Amino acid sequence: MSTQKQLRWYNIALIAFSSVWGLINVVNNFANQGLVVVTSWILIMFLYFIPYTLMVGQMGTTFASDSGGVATWIKELTNSKWAYLAAWTYWVVHIPYLAQKPQLIIVGISWLLHGNGQFVKQSSAFTVQILCLIIFWFFLILAARGVKILKLIGSFAGLGMFIMSILFIILGLCAPLMTNLTIQTEGMDQIQNYFPKFDFHYFTTISMLVLAVGGAEKIAPYVSQTQQPQREFPRGMILLALMVATSAIFGSFAMGILFDAQHLPADLMANGAYYAFQLLGQYFHLGNTLVWLFALTNILTAAAALIISIDAPLRVLLSDPKQKLIPAKLRKQNRYQVPINGYWLTGGLVSLLIMIPALGIGGANELYNWLLNLNSVVTPLRYLWVFAAYTLLNHQLQNYQGSYMLTHHRHWGMILGSWCFIFNLGACLLGMIPKTTGALPAQNWWFQLSLNILTPVVLLLLGLIFPLIARHQRSANK
Repeated sequence: MSTQKQLRWYNIALIAFSSVWGLINVVNNFANQGLVVVTSWILIMFLYFIPYTLMVGQMGTTFASDSGGVATWIKELTNSKWAYLAAWTYWVVHIPYLAQKPQLIIVGISWLLHGNGQFVKQSSAFTVQILCLIIFWFFLILAARGVKILKLIGSFAGLGMFIMSILFIILGLCAPLMTNLTIQTEGMDQIQNYFPKFDFHYFTTISMLVLAVGGAEKIAPYVSQTQQPQREFPRGMILLALMVATSAIFGSFAMGILFDAQHLPADLMANGAYYAFQLLGQYFHLGNTLVWLFALTNILTAAAALIISIDAPLRVLLSDPKQKLIPAKLRKQNRYQVPINGYWLTGGLVSLLIMIPALGIGGANELYNWLLNLNSVVTPLRYLWVFAAYTLLNHQLQNYQGSYMLTHHRHWGMILGSWCFIFNLGACLLGMIPKTTGALPAQNWWFQLSLNILTPVVLLLLGLIFPLIARHQRSANK
């Protein structure tokens, strides 16, 4: 039997789970919605996540000979111009992601050294962002020198983060039974407390849920390596959905046990996971051991993610040597085979996004929350290309048949793809609304809203400028 066909349905589920899920998804969405997030997780699984993963499976088997990238799907179904825009989107949405990672490192160092999260509470946004700028450029220079050690460390740190996430759920759920912990959220045994109020504020928080379950397209290359993809892949995706739903729901229950859902700390997004491990350490007589382990794991994971996310998305953008819409100078490599001009472009854009918000957002905690919410607006924009590709695939279904088919009905496929596209886009647009309107001064609220709108618009429009530069360079060289 070929070694390329050794993956089973449970292998697919585990690979996807490790790349999609993390404890921070539980904390952030509990901070946004409280106890009703349990119902939200169930809804997002059926309305979005399961169709999304199964679409990825069909795209992966249909274009099995390709690397599995969304840009290659778009190129096959349309042309190189649309493929360039897909590749640009994939790269440029990492800019807010890169701008946020240094914050995670700073928070982790604060807990590791001082055993608390006071640094985020007490420091000005400007001070924190200067430190973020220094950290970011330190890792960009390391990445430009081809340093790979943190990528290796990141793999182990990622496994450690997975273990810490499972440990949190187990300890959190067992704490009331094994210790003298009193459940902090009242009414957890009353079903009405889990029903969301479907108002405008609720819909502005959906983008964070979409961000939490995104990234399934990363598993596309593995579909063709699965035994009997038409049977095993959907089983793997169903198992993945069950694993994510179980982690999300029971993780949210654990949060409700440890924190009062009606009176959550304002810095729960930044420090919530640390607070949780600190409480568990106290109740299980472990001191700050869990906090230190989580802080160290978080620092190493964030550091590795910085280097990987500086390099990998840029290489996706520059991967097609025949692409004439990208300026040739962006492909210039240094002696470490690193596209150095692309690195400087990344550094410039990230630096602007690190410093400009600090001029109008006063507190470091508010800035942390804003940048996290900005990620939930910008990052899911890349998933739109997955749904566009799937809709186009079904429009041309007579020409493309994969070993796994979500549906053999052309129109149903187009409806499913269009639904997920509209759902994703709607979540991104509504996510632009600042989440803490009652607590923010009007000027601050409008400043955040302006940045939430301008950031994705400017980043995407930059992608239209580069083809003009490339055309000018070709004309000048003739």
